[in-house]
Amino acid sequence: MEFTKHKKLLFVLNPIAGDIEKEDLKEDLAAICLEHEIQYEIFTTTGDNDKENLKKQLSEHEYEAVYAIGGDGTVSLVGDLLIGTNTPLGIIPLGSGNGLAKDLDIPQDTEEALELIKNHVVRNIDTITLNGTPSIHLSDLGFNALVVKNFCEGDTRGPGAYAWIALQEYLNYEPKTYRIETDSDTYEGKAFMVTVANANAWGSNASINPDGILNDGMFEICLIEPFPRAASLGILYKLYTDSIDTSVYTRILKCKRATIYNQDLEVMHIDGEPVETAKKIEVEMHSKSLKVILPETEDKEDL
Repeated sequence: MEFTKHKKLLFVLNPIAGDIEKEDLKEDLAAICLEHEIQYEIFTTTGDNDKENLKKQLSEHEYEAVYAIGGDGTVSLVGDLLIGTNTPLGIIPLGSGNGLAKDLDIPQDTEEALELIKNHVVRNIDTITLNGTPSIHLSDLGFNALVVKNFCEGDTRGPGAYAWIALQEYLNYEPKTYRIETDSDTYEGKAFMVTVANANAWGSNASINPDGILNDGMFEICLIEPFPRAASLGILYKLYTDSIDTSVYTRILKCKRATIYNQDLEVMHIDGEPVETAKKIEVEMHSKSLKVILPETEDKEDL
């Protein structure tokens, strides 16, 4: 565990995230930094070449920490660029899901989350790559990836819109065929969905990997196998009660590396961002490769 007081910060702010007035938030940031003699800058995302522009800014300046202020997309944008560096990632969650922030026990209340700037600890967590693309949280192939894709392409946001899309897709969805080879096991057959999990739960609070640990040097491939329509409510219940691993339709492969043969070229997403699908997906573990800022009370050995 590492405790620090950072004196030069970058805040990466998504101006359309959350339902709060951003000018008030900027005033709060200024007040906190003034009180604690912290130098800071704000990088505002625009949706146009954000990653390249942010990468350039990080290469031209030395920051002691970078805070993502937004939803899962903003966290992924910042986190991907900090993997393998000594600069920690802070999160002020403003999205509708905030999946990684929840799994890290970061306060969902903005005022409480801002306290991290003043008081925090720094811990190292694992990351993984899928065909070279970093993933910090959860990535999917199959049903959920299709829902995420349609959700991202739609004009409506929020849990209600996501649930509506999920219901529509579920009525006609056909499980796809996969072959998965890991350093410890092999699976071949149809699956309703395949989740490559570095963490526990999606931003919706549905937990696909209840026992996952973010800093154990392992990741999990969580499969939901084909199930009868009559079992759907039971599966949904288990997802929202941290018990999906007890379902007879679930299989979890714990590993350090894996190859997924996506034989039907089903759609996929990485940390909530739809990506181009591939027939063969190489998954690799990068142990404790990202520093994260956590509440001082976060003193657990395992995350």
